[in-house]
Amino acid sequence: MAFTFKLNTCNPIFFTITNTSSYDPLLKNARRSGFLSFRFSASTTSSGSTAAEAFEEGELERPKWAGETPLSRLVGALISIKPLFSVLKLGARQVFISTAEKTSIPWREMTKEILDSDVYKELESIENPAIVYPDYYLNPFHAYDEGNLSWLAAAEVEAATMSMVRRAIPYASSLDEANQIVRGNWLDAIEKHHQQYSADFSIRDILDIGCSAGVSTGYIADKYPSAKVTGLDLSPYFLSVAQYKEKKRNQRKNPISWIHANGEDTGLPSESFDLVSIAYVFHECPERAIRNIVKESFRLLRPGGTIAITDNSPKSKILQELPPVLFTLMKSTEPFLDEYYLTDLERVMKDTGFANVQTVLTDPRHRTVTATVPY
Repeated sequence: MAFTFKLNTCNPIFFTITNTSSYDPLLKNARRSGFLSFRFSASTTSSGSTAAEAFEEGELERPKWAGETPLSRLVGALISIKPLFSVLKLGARQVFISTAEKTSIPWREMTKEILDSDVYKELESIENPAIVYPDYYLNPFHAYDEGNLSWLAAAEVEAATMSMVRRAIPYASSLDEANQIVRGNWLDAIEKHHQQYSADFSIRDILDIGCSAGVSTGYIADKYPSAKVTGLDLSPYFLSVAQYKEKKRNQRKNPISWIHANGEDTGLPSESFDLVSIAYVFHECPERAIRNIVKESFRLLRPGGTIAITDNSPKSKILQELPPVLFTLMKSTEPFLDEYYLTDLERVMKDTGFANVQTVLTDPRHRTVTATVPY
């Protein structure tokens, strides 16, 4: 018996899996559930919802496609079929690029500009040869076989981040407007929390854990221009791009520092920061890494310091109602997505010792969780 899988992208792909007798029940269930004859759409939204509707929370604690549900197991079983997984990764890549370029983000041009530049010269000054990468970090992420440890991933990350923002705010008239909502609400949540619980001292030292190519780090540095800002990441390629792009911009009063280190064990001095930011990192981490990074953040913060975590919201109505094709695509490129959604982040933070734990939906898809190190 042979099964033909059709991936409807800009250039249709046909894929045949032979000897599928062991998968027959699975494939029948998948067909009934709408998984087969996938149609990948580059549309940024499935509902055309307004801003007020988009911020609405769903009725569930987490999406029904996450965790130990029948639907989640079905998706996991499909992804475990290696030939099918390879096709999904290819489809994911095509969708990411197509989605970006249909919203006026020049993905290919931005990537080429980085890859044709002198960015490679930054690696020697950035890379820490003593780093031992944790096992989970060596997994494929975002349709890259090398995960975050490649020049291609580093060159594409800014365009991918822009695309993420446009998907989050599909009703925005421009990328700038979308960023004003996504980044603006995130930074406002940080400021309000710190003013409410730590108003007696200013933010002087900031650490951005998992800073990637420095996009979030730059927003924080712009928000707090008098602070000393440090971006920390496990990928020396991402950090090389961050340092290269930062050198090209107008010189800051306080230049950003970049550190190649593990957020679970940074090696930085205790009580040396007033703000630790972790932006769009935890959905790529197993639960043990999430717990370790939260614990390390607690150690690094001064009494009265603020932690701010922004990432996918399990209670987002939009994420809970994603069509089967889209959440299958998402899970095929995010190996630890289930662990993230099953982790009670607020409880982890409280158990670590953080106080004043607060969660707010800062855009239709993402939450910002803030907390304070007690005095």
